[in-house]
Amino acid sequence: MISRSTSTVTRLLNSSSDLVTGIMASIESENTSQGDFYQERAKEFVELHDQVETSVNLLDSLESFLSTFQKDLDAVAGQISELQDRSKDIEGRLKSRRRIERPLSSLLSDITISPSLAAIILDTNVGEPWIEAIDQFEQRLITSRSRTRVKAARDLGEVAEGLRIVAATKLRGFFLALFQPIRSSVTTNMQVIQTSVLLKYSTLFAFLQRQAPAVANELQRAYVGAARLYYETGFRRYARSLGSIKTRTPEKFEPIVNMGEREAELNLQRLQHAKMDGPGVTLAFMADNKAHKEPIEALFRSLLLVFMDNATAEYTFITAFFATSQSSDTVESSLSLLTPNAVVPTPTMMATPDTVTFEQNRSPVASEYEGSSRHVSGAMPGIGSVLASTKEDQALVDSIWRQVMDPVTEYCQTFLKTVLEPMPAAVPLLTMIRLTEDIVTEVQKRRCPPAENFIFGIRIQMWPVFQKVMHEHIESLKKLAEGTSGGYFSRSSPVTDASVAKAARHYVNFFNSFVCLTEHEEETMIFSNLQRLREELAKLISRHTEKITDVVAKATAQSALYEIILQDLSKGTQHSAHLKLQKEIAHWAYLDEEAKRKIVSAGQSRPRHSDTPHT
Repeated sequence: MISRSTSTVTRLLNSSSDLVTGIMASIESENTSQGDFYQERAKEFVELHDQVETSVNLLDSLESFLSTFQKDLDAVAGQISELQDRSKDIEGRLKSRRRIERPLSSLLSDITISPSLAAIILDTNVGEPWIEAIDQFEQRLITSRSRTRVKAARDLGEVAEGLRIVAATKLRGFFLALFQPIRSSVTTNMQVIQTSVLLKYSTLFAFLQRQAPAVANELQRAYVGAARLYYETGFRRYARSLGSIKTRTPEKFEPIVNMGEREAELNLQRLQHAKMDGPGVTLAFMADNKAHKEPIEALFRSLLLVFMDNATAEYTFITAFFATSQSSDTVESSLSLLTPNAVVPTPTMMATPDTVTFEQNRSPVASEYEGSSRHVSGAMPGIGSVLASTKEDQALVDSIWRQVMDPVTEYCQTFLKTVLEPMPAAVPLLTMIRLTEDIVTEVQKRRCPPAENFIFGIRIQMWPVFQKVMHEHIESLKKLAEGTSGGYFSRSSPVTDASVAKAARHYVNFFNSFVCLTEHEEETMIFSNLQRLREELAKLISRHTEKITDVVAKATAQSALYEIILQDLSKGTQHSAHLKLQKEIAHWAYLDEEAKRKIVSAGQSRPRHSDTPHT
């Protein structure tokens, strides 16, 4: 309609333009008369008038149309503004939806239990797929419990609780089945089960600790019972084998004056048992050989090394498996630390001691068990890397360890009593004391506090016995020295040069052995007893030679005894740089020089007999 009106207006304007042009032409022809002009143009004027009226009418119509069009435009503008407002509202709602899209998606993914996950728990036996599945399920279980205000979470909570009960039931049966071989047979390789199986599924047990504490406590008691029986049986057999070997080499305490000549020799091979890094340990099957013999310190060392390896390995496993604060990452990192490296010899039919220890958790022993070398596959946490992170965990781990290892510590204590009663010889006893110190240091590195306390307690028990042994030696020398003055002792055991020389050799053997076994020069317990023993030996030599009236003969006898002591001190030890040894040699060398000086002085003071000429 607008285009039609526009064309009409255009046509009128063209006609008006033609009319104006004609008028202008008429005005120019002024010579023409007006009458003729109007008469001739009357029709045109009429038509022009009609056209002007028509144009006015059209302009009025156009004005009316434009007014209507303006109203329509205002209405359209209002609608556009309304549409813009609606668009902004929709855009705001869209942004709000987008803001909650991720949290909502996350919530749905966190609480939704997929059919495949439910199928693993409901339809499959416990295995490796359960490790990841239980982790995912526990996350959804925790989320559904924490979002109780969400109806969907409440609805899924009942399903999740049912799956939790099913999972706990299956895991209980699974772990009980794993514990059964430990309980049923001592030939079971326990470390294989611990490192290759139990630690691999430790996250499943941790799930029970968090989501089914009653089941986890039941399984903990079941493991403690199985492991306790396992270690109790193994160590009972091993201690019995060591006791059988011990009876073949009875060694009882003899005072220094009654000891044999063979005991006066320094035995460096036996002194090696004072260190962990020493001879191979005694194996249980060796007891079957009736001719096999071992010194008491070798048997004691074997028992303590086997105890140490088993105790620290068990503590490490308990920490990694039962400590509630251990995360899966901690367990996985600890698994890489315990690769088998050396075979630990242990009792016959005992799995744990006869298997291997680990790179950070082993004694330096390279022997074979039952004539074969069996290595454990898998790994176990190095005790230096897996520690209970809270006091509660530490108390829990210590408690479980004690429940498992109590029978073992009792057998060790029983064997220790047979070692200390009756009293052993001084050198083997000090050798065993030094061994306990070395083992305590190693156990500290492995960070097993209960085992450390136990070994330290053994050490505490042995020191008073050592003090008593040394006191007996000192008293025996004292009585022997007093017997030289005509006492009761002299009537029963007359003192001779040989007996004094033998006592001197035994003293030197004590001194050399103690120096070999003592790294620190300021060992009050050791060297104070040696000092007292030396004083009694000096008194014995002095009183024994007092009965010699001749000064030269007396000094010669003393010098001979001093030289015996000096020779044995010089050749009997490899610790020539030891300060105590140097002082000891200096002391006896001084006495020897004094005796020789008396010989020279007495020889010079004697009257010379000159030949008298015959008359």
